Amino acid sequence: MKILALSGSTRAESFNRRLLDIAVAGARQAGAEVTVVDLSEYPMPLYNQDLEYKEGIPEAAVQLKRLMVEHQGLLIASPEYNGFPTPLLKNTFDWLSRKQAEHEPPMFAFQHKIAALLSASPGAGGGTRGLTILRIYLQNLGIMTLPGQVSLGLAGQAFREDGRLHNDQLQQSTESLAADLFEMLQKQADRFD
Repeated sequence: MKILALSGSTRAESFNRRLLDIAVAGARQAGAEVTVVDLSEYPMPLYNQDLEYKEGIPEAAVQLKRLMVEHQGLLIASPEYNGFPTPLLKNTFDWLSRKQAEHEPPMFAFQHKIAALLSASPGAGGGTRGLTILRIYLQNLGIMTLPGQVSLGLAGQAFREDGRLHNDQLQQSTESLAADLFEMLQKQADRFD
């Protein structure tokens, strides 16, 4: 089972990327093959249908969509910007939702996908409001999301120098969420075999 891991933040010292790293380690420890994607390496213009008709799908979207199709699971860490997921994350998924071939079914890249959601924030809420909106958005795309999630508040003080969390219980919860995703993917694979 393959998992695609991505963060909705491209900031160099992103708390969400650091939290995602913990989840990735948990997924790999459970036996999953994980590909970590840095969205700064897949630049895409703001989605505009006129631009799509004039210039086609950006090459970065084509490449990322190919990766999305090759992976069954998603680990998504998303900051909260004013109570919503980042524009970067939504724009990326908007481009990936577009048909790239005449015979391609709608929402092709998202079929049978399962996602686990995480968020880290310097505020006390840990990005929970943004994850609520992200969950609705992903469900609209046809992506199933695990009911559990990780919200890390006060993230500026949450990490040790070695990248682990000071709170051992939250460290375990983050690793376990990724392991739960892998387990769910295995169950789904058995169902579709």
